Amino acid sequence: MRLAIINDEASQDIHAAAAEAHRLGFGGLEIRSSGGVPPHLMDDAQLAAVRDAVTGHGLEIAGFDPPALKCALPRTGAEVAAARDLVVDAVRRAELLGAPFVRIFTFYREGDPDPRRAAKAAREVLDGVPADRVPLLVETGMRTNSPTMRHTLEFLDALGDDRLAVLWDPGNSVFSGWDPAPFPQDYALGRERIRHVHVKDPDGQSGYVRLGDGDLPWPAILNTLAEDGYRHWLSLETHWRIGRKPLTQQQRDEPWGEEFTAGGFEASSQCMRLLREMTEAARTAHTDPAKATA
Repeated sequence: MRLAIINDEASQDIHAAAAEAHRLGFGGLEIRSSGGVPPHLMDDAQLAAVRDAVTGHGLEIAGFDPPALKCALPRTGAEVAAARDLVVDAVRRAELLGAPFVRIFTFYREGDPDPRRAAKAAREVLDGVPADRVPLLVETGMRTNSPTMRHTLEFLDALGDDRLAVLWDPGNSVFSGWDPAPFPQDYALGRERIRHVHVKDPDGQSGYVRLGDGDLPWPAILNTLAEDGYRHWLSLETHWRIGRKPLTQQQRDEPWGEEFTAGGFEASSQCMRLLREMTEAARTAHTDPAKATA
């Protein structure tokens, strides 16, 4: 298991985020906004500067997070084209960054999740997208048509494209209200298709809290991932802030800029320490089972 953090959870200053991640023993930064610029609006010079800052601190780019398919279901040819253009450009940007994947969603839902309808629309949007150049990972998204693993798998099965895999975010499943306990059942359903994990800890549907203080049994999740030989990134998406009210829906929908990041540095530092400790304990328990019961 490799540790990363989404950079703008800590700081809009990419150097500050990278330096803190390195100091705390993390190996990567997953890229969202930087310098107040959303990921899908960065120009090539800004992307290159982000890449060079991350690698300059001895870290890797752990992923790229544009708002791809994070919109209403497209109803016109122009809307389909706009959604496709964003994904195509995201792949290009991810290549420039050296990112191992582009995160996508399954459109905002209208009422109950409808992953098959979303897959029909996504099939049209993704037609011609070069997903063989940079993998596309589908997130279990809080307000989308795939808030849980079962919804995400139904979407992928209906889409019928084996190049896509799952970005599992159990915090989103809890916060959505569709699955208050996504572990172990949700994980067991999708374990073979999970290629990335977002780590955050919800307090029901009211907000997010310090890692370990919320609804998800992260030590048990990490133990299971270690037992299963998970070798991909665990990426902290703190969503908890010190000294301010919980993030609003709009801030979670558009997680970029200082309005989103403010208060996140110390909160993320605390959670990085906790995630590192939990992960080290899981590794130790897996390699030395006697210590698990000591």
